[in-house]
Amino acid sequence: MSVNERANFGSKIGVILASAGSAVGLGNIWRFPSELGSNGGAAFLLVYLLCIVFLGLPVMVSEFLIGRRSQANTASAYQKLAPGTKWHLVGLMGVFSAFLILSYYVVVAGWTLEYTVAAATNSFSQGTDYTGFFNDFVSNPWKSSLYVILFMLLTHVVIIRGVTEGIEKFSKVMMPLLLFIICVLVICAFSMPGASEGLNFLLKPDFSKITTKVVLSAMGQAFFSMSLGMGCLCTYASYFGRDTNLLRTAASVGAIDTMVAVMAGIIIFPAVYSVPGLSVDAGPSLVFVTLPNVFNIAFHNAPVLGYIFSVMFYVLLVLAALTSTISLHEVVTAYIHERFKLTRKAGAYIVTVSCTLLGILCALSFGVLKGATLFDMNLFDLFDFVSAKFLMPLSGMLIAIFTGWYLERKIVRDEVTNYGTIRMPLFKLYIFLLKYFAPIAIMTIFVNELVK
Repeated sequence: MSVNERANFGSKIGVILASAGSAVGLGNIWRFPSELGSNGGAAFLLVYLLCIVFLGLPVMVSEFLIGRRSQANTASAYQKLAPGTKWHLVGLMGVFSAFLILSYYVVVAGWTLEYTVAAATNSFSQGTDYTGFFNDFVSNPWKSSLYVILFMLLTHVVIIRGVTEGIEKFSKVMMPLLLFIICVLVICAFSMPGASEGLNFLLKPDFSKITTKVVLSAMGQAFFSMSLGMGCLCTYASYFGRDTNLLRTAASVGAIDTMVAVMAGIIIFPAVYSVPGLSVDAGPSLVFVTLPNVFNIAFHNAPVLGYIFSVMFYVLLVLAALTSTISLHEVVTAYIHERFKLTRKAGAYIVTVSCTLLGILCALSFGVLKGATLFDMNLFDLFDFVSAKFLMPLSGMLIAIFTGWYLERKIVRDEVTNYGTIRMPLFKLYIFLLKYFAPIAIMTIFVNELVK
């Protein structure tokens, strides 16, 4: 397929919303508050913001320029820019990483659907055993598998419609809806009894809590939150027009991604502080075990408001998960479609069927396949470990090295300045960050994740 035959996003707002949808996911609303609660609140947030600026954005711009310059899927992008070398393996790592992540991420995405249904049917009450509710659900082979299938079908419906009519059009609906819901929830959070304590924890830094552990955790969260190293941003950038301002797009995506994460904290921590004796360091169980009970207790004097808050929160999670599964699916679909010369629909069906089957196996690893382990990990944990601990950081580090060290400086400058039509006074700083800071920082994250 020639460059001229490739689809492109049809508008600047479509570019930003689709790219932001790729970056915004459960990592912002689930993982970020968990990391924030475990690492001292506002002190962690401050370091996180610095990591977004000096680590996340430079690597994001690099993924954008590789994708747009090549106008090809992630694997083929490196073949075009570095023919006759082994750099194409970086792109293949991104495709494989997206494939693995989609296969287990859709399991957690399915959980958000179940909890949305449970919240909508008012299944949560103060007498509910929330730990038991969660464990019963994830160990139920039929129910957990059904939600994997449903979520993959939702994703598939968007993907088969194409780039402009599918991804861009749905992003223009889903992202504003996501931002609207999160704004409503933030307003509701201010009415909670623990609002002031929660906001102090989130926004009033205690600099004594900035330790090596906090810095490493903030770097890791910044990297994972922005969906770096998994091919999503590079693939989406291959649909950018030549007039797209890569710097402004990256800044917009980074701002939206960070805003969603911070606003999720504003929603969650006032709720947590509204329940006496509850620790902000609840970890990953915060969203699916702790919060349903928190919403009930925090709004015990206004059950209708509590019901609305709970339903909207889990709808928010569904939207965040869906924008991510769409981008992950597109990485693999684009590769199969272009590499094997299949129709886009055929490529999409291959990805949907294969990831659904693997997703069901990952879902069953919490129940009937719990005993089936490799390296003492079930399939879900194994996929997470291989992608998050190895493939993503290694790919991200190589992206920085490829842009900073391998690509001709003129190519990099032409792309980030749109052939001199956009000013970039900090170009030397950008190159310095790619050549030295980003590889060292990502390698540090890589080692830190392995020894955890």
